[in-house]
Amino acid sequence: MLAPVAWRTPPEHYGPWESVTSLLTEGLVARGVDVTLFATLDSRTSARLEGVCPHGYAEDPSMDGRIWEALHVSHALAASERFDLLHSHLDWLPLAFAAHVRAPLVTTVHGFSDRRILPAYQRAGAAYVAISEADRAPGLDYVATVHHGVDLDDLPFRPDAGEHLVAFGRIHPDKGTAEAIAIAAATGRRLLICGIVQDEQYFAEQVEPHVDGDRVTYLGSVGPTRRAEVLGSAAVLLHPIAFAEPFGLSVVEAMSCGTPVVAYPRGSMPEVVDVGVTGYLPRDRDEAITAVTAAARLDRAAVRTRAAERFGSDRMVDDYLRVYQRILS
Repeated sequence: MLAPVAWRTPPEHYGPWESVTSLLTEGLVARGVDVTLFATLDSRTSARLEGVCPHGYAEDPSMDGRIWEALHVSHALAASERFDLLHSHLDWLPLAFAAHVRAPLVTTVHGFSDRRILPAYQRAGAAYVAISEADRAPGLDYVATVHHGVDLDDLPFRPDAGEHLVAFGRIHPDKGTAEAIAIAAATGRRLLICGIVQDEQYFAEQVEPHVDGDRVTYLGSVGPTRRAEVLGSAAVLLHPIAFAEPFGLSVVEAMSCGTPVVAYPRGSMPEVVDVGVTGYLPRDRDEAITAVTAAARLDRAAVRTRAAERFGSDRMVDDYLRVYQRILS
C-alpha cells in the first residue's frame, strides 16, 4: 500500500488521502491480508511499515516535497517484486515509472490536481479506481468506482444537535467558505468553520473579516479526535462548493454523525447526497437558504442509517478486495 507523504498516515489533522489509505490498510489487515504500508516513518499502522520520509513534508518547511515523494516512490517500486499487488494512493508520480513496477499496479485516483497530469495516467496503463462516477476522466480505462468509506465507530450518531451550522474543509474558493458565511448569515444561524488555510489571500479578504467568535467562529484545523464532536453537534453541514468535488469526505463524515448536508450539486455531490434523506442540493444561494431550514428538519437517525449503509468502511474494503481479485485473476 503506497500512501502519500505530505502528512502522516493516518493524519493528525488534515490529510484526506492519508485517511482513506489508513482506513483501507487497517481493514485489510483485519481481514487477514498481509499488507506492507509505505508511508512516513511516524505513521501508525497494524501493517508492516516501510518508508524513507521521516514525517510529512507539508508540516516541515525544510523539506522539499518533490524530493521526498520521489525518494518514497523509488523505495516502494524497488521493493515491488516482493508483493502480489501494489496499490498506490499517490497521484501521478508512481505512474511515470510504471514500467519498473514488478507487480500489478492499482491506482486510486483521488482527484486530478491538474488536468495537465493526465498524460501520466494515459501512458501508464495501470488499473485505475475512481472515487466517484463524476470524477472519471474521459479516455481512461477504469476497473471500478469505489466510494470512500469512513470508520463509523469514530463518528458516533448524535441524535440531538445545536442550531448552528458548520463548514468543514480547506479554506479555499473551491470549497466556498465565503459562500457558507453568506448563507449562514441569511439564515440567522451561527457558523463554525474548520479547515487548513490553503489560500491566504482568500482567507484574509473574504473569510477573516467575518470571524468574530460569535456569529462566525474559525476553529482552525480540526483533527480526528474533535471531528465527530464538531460535525455531530451542528444542525447542518454547508458545502457550497465552486468546483467539481471528486468525493467530499467531510460530507460523508457529517452524515455518519446524523448531520444532514446542504451542498451545491457539483461533481460527486449528486452521488453522495440522497436528496430528502441525507440532505439537499440547492443550485444557488437563495435555494440554499431555504434548504437549510428543510435539512435541519430531516430525521437524523435516517441520515445516519443511510450513511452507514452506503459509506461504512467495511463496504469500501469489500469493494477493494473485489478489485484485487479481478486484477489478480
